[in-house]
This record gives sequence, structure tokens and C-alpha cells, in this order.
Amino acid sequence: MAHEIRTFGDPVLKSQAAPITDIDGRLVRLVDEMFDTLGTSNGGIALAAPQIGIQKQIFVWDLDEGREVIFNPVIAESDGEWVYDEGCLSIPGLYVEIVRPRRVLLRGLDIDGNEVEREADDLEARMYQHELDHLHGVLMFDRMSTEQRSEALAEYRRLSAPEPERRGFRRLPLR
Repeated sequence: MAHEIRTFGDPVLKSQAAPITDIDGRLVRLVDEMFDTLGTSNGGIALAAPQIGIQKQIFVWDLDEGREVIFNPVIAESDGEWVYDEGCLSIPGLYVEIVRPRRVLLRGLDIDGNEVEREADDLEARMYQHELDHLHGVLMFDRMSTEQRSEALAEYRRLSAPEPERRGFRRLPLR
């Protein structure tokens, strides 16, 4: 069963998610529902539990290697810097340049409760960092300069407006 994706302005997106203490059948069903939701999203590659209103430290992703989930993730190491366009299912239509580390080492638990590590760079590393931000109540707007945030919020309001006020989208450069 797919859930509604919460969008900017919903207070759940600005809250700290709780760690997972027990992986049981209900949690496995929630993971399946998160994948259902991701599958019905418009081009999303990952989804954090707070984006569907669940304050748990879980995120799922679906890349070329297949679908995966991680519980209680942490970035153990990071290196480099990469400026790249980033979008978010909870801030639909907006793409902005965000600075993030280029490489990360992600640690957490898999669906069986085993400790896992994932080394990633570029887009995969960015995705891990973006979803981890959701677990800590951090949105793309929080990663922007004051000037970039003002422009991005204005653009998001324009994109969220009913027709005819809305006219396509534009890429916002890093400032």
C-alpha cells in the first residue's frame, strides 16, 4: 500500500526520527509500503520514513543494483566536495545546487538486523546524505545560503501555485 508523500511545510519533515530497536513483521511491512510509495513517485530513487509521516530511522532506495533498505544509518566517513543539482520528493519540482561530500561510508542495519557498510561516491553518496538528512529533520533549504534559500522558497511557492501562475521550472544556481 502506497502512502502519501509529505511535502514541505509538514512538521513531521522537521522532526528527529527515532532509532529502530526491533525489526519485526510490522517493520518489514512498512518497508514494503515504502517501496510501493517509492514506485508510485515521480522518478524518485529513495525515500525516508519521515517523508510518509513515520518518525523512524529508515530509508529505502532503488538503484541499478536493486532495492535496498537501511535502519539507523550513520555516515561514518566522508571525503571530498561535490556541487550538484538535488531534488526531493517532499519538495516537488524544485532542483537546486547543494554542496555535499563526494564520498561517504554509510553504516547501519539491514532488514535482518545485521550490521552493514556501504561505500559510495557521487550520486549514490549524495542520495545517502539526502535521505539521512530527512531522518534528522533537515531539508534541502537548510543546506542553502540565505540568498539561495530565498530564491528557492520563492520558486517553490511559484511551482506550488495553481495554474496559471505556474510556468515550468528553472534550475537555481548555487550562491
